[in-house]
Amino acid sequence: MKLFAVFLLLAGQGPRNLLTGGLGEQALAAALIPAVRWHPYPTIQDRTDWEAVPQEIRAGFIREAQQYLGTTWERIPATLTLQYIRNGNRSTYDALNTRQRAKLTTLVLAEVFENAGRFLDEIADGIWAISEQTFWGSTAHLGMQRAGNGLPDVTEPIVDLFAAETGALLAWTDYLLADRLDKVSPLLRKRIRAEVDRRLLTPALQRDDFWWMGFGERKDVNNWNPWINSNWLAAVLLLEADPQHRAMSVYKIMRSLDNFINVYPDDGASDEGPGYWGRAGASLFDNLELLRSATNGKVDIYSSPLVRNMGQYIYRVYIKDQYFVPMGDASAKIRPDAELVYQYGQRIGDPLMQGFGALLAQRRGPYRPGASSPGRILPALLIAREIATAQVAEPLLGSVWLADLQLMAARSTPDSSVGLYVAAWGGHNGQSHNHNDVGNFVVYGDGTPVLIDLGVETYSAKTFSSQRYEIWTMQSAYHNLPTINGIMQAAGAAYPAAAAVQRWQRRVTLDRTAPAVELEDRYELREWKEPARLSLMTPLSVDTSRPGEVHLGSRYLLTFDAHELQATVEEIPVSDQQLRSVWGDRVERLVLTTQGKVLRGGYRVVLRQSR
Repeated sequence: MKLFAVFLLLAGQGPRNLLTGGLGEQALAAALIPAVRWHPYPTIQDRTDWEAVPQEIRAGFIREAQQYLGTTWERIPATLTLQYIRNGNRSTYDALNTRQRAKLTTLVLAEVFENAGRFLDEIADGIWAISEQTFWGSTAHLGMQRAGNGLPDVTEPIVDLFAAETGALLAWTDYLLADRLDKVSPLLRKRIRAEVDRRLLTPALQRDDFWWMGFGERKDVNNWNPWINSNWLAAVLLLEADPQHRAMSVYKIMRSLDNFINVYPDDGASDEGPGYWGRAGASLFDNLELLRSATNGKVDIYSSPLVRNMGQYIYRVYIKDQYFVPMGDASAKIRPDAELVYQYGQRIGDPLMQGFGALLAQRRGPYRPGASSPGRILPALLIAREIATAQVAEPLLGSVWLADLQLMAARSTPDSSVGLYVAAWGGHNGQSHNHNDVGNFVVYGDGTPVLIDLGVETYSAKTFSSQRYEIWTMQSAYHNLPTINGIMQAAGAAYPAAAAVQRWQRRVTLDRTAPAVELEDRYELREWKEPARLSLMTPLSVDTSRPGEVHLGSRYLLTFDAHELQATVEEIPVSDQQLRSVWGDRVERLVLTTQGKVLRGGYRVVLRQSR
């Protein structure tokens, strides 16, 4: 992201400032609908709207909520919080924290649907338990506090992803149920306001040094920016009683969002990969919808080509079914939020994107309770009937070129999943959620993986530390890339000086007539130390018994000059649960080793699909 900012500066292009460039703080204050009159979604009192939600969906939320009646609201012990620094485990804490939010969300919506008061006491217990929780965020994010990682310092509330998520959850709870909570106790809503103000509204307004805001020296803000801002914005609009503070906060959020937009590439592509689209481009959409609603349409930047491209990115990297082009920490299999894709497409007037959202909803089936944010669940519920009957479309694009991301993709049969699909990317190794993967490529056949990008393991303390690139899935030797003179790619660059490489040029070509994917690497070395080794990752079985060819499964054949390359294969057991959910219990690493000691040379590898 730093490179993009530098590029904009060198090109003489000033900051876009799409949100604040033509709107000052006073004009924003005048445009904001007062909190008492802002009615973004129906509340529990608006029975017609909620009874219009399909019965199957309403019954699903009520059934799920019934299971929570009389259950315990879990507490988070100090020792569980300390696991992160003791053994690197963050998932146990995060899972518990997520369960608490999902439980309260489901109970609140069940009460909205049933409207009988049956869930109110359990909701009150949830509000109280979450209010008494020492820290709403993730233990992995405590490094933001001056005391550092370990236990949270209650004297310094920090605003991270899940502190903001929790604040917004309580704000939506207050908005939806309102005086129904007062029937349990008027102090419930007072407590919500006090806790959300102390943990979110006040620190976010008063401090400029949270890195995700983009106001400090660090300009490479990522998905944290729109994700946190969307929840902060919802909480401000719903709960902030002081009109001046409300306007100041909203304008600060707009300035912060501009920091995110200003460093985004023109092609709208996320260097964090499609798995993070839901909390990058889609979280920006969350913000834009709230701003549009709260200003009666006066803040609206949907006509911007960049905003349009940021939405369309999610289907430009679609392969087939759950498979998307993975980059960085994105998984190869994702399930984008159907309603978000549909609504984004609807807002920018893109029938293909809208149809893709409808297709995703059709594949998923009726909307069910989950761990999503209330600010996303509410609009999804209210368009349930519409999306269920909308025309579906599958974005099987024949070719894609994202110039800023340096990503190409192509199909041997446009508008069809039949045949070969290839994607390749350049970029750099200083990206957010980076893997050392400059020049990587993937190949799919009939919509299923052949040559793969593994994705990322379950997050741990190591994932975002100085030891990140000790994790094998982050290393170039476990991507479809060469190891040169025994040296892998390095963070922040392609190959370090120790690789002694003067030039390494890669060409990836799709021949639609064959069909075939051709990989050609040409290189020039300053020094020969040892053979180059081209790694190719696959979930398929590998047969290297014949020189010059490798069979991948029963349908794919790799051919190459046996005088230039020699093939070996190793099976890699997969123990991590996140990776196993995508690839199963093993993957294969095919290694093609160069022959000879030339300083200047190359090789060509061709992958064909049998008919």
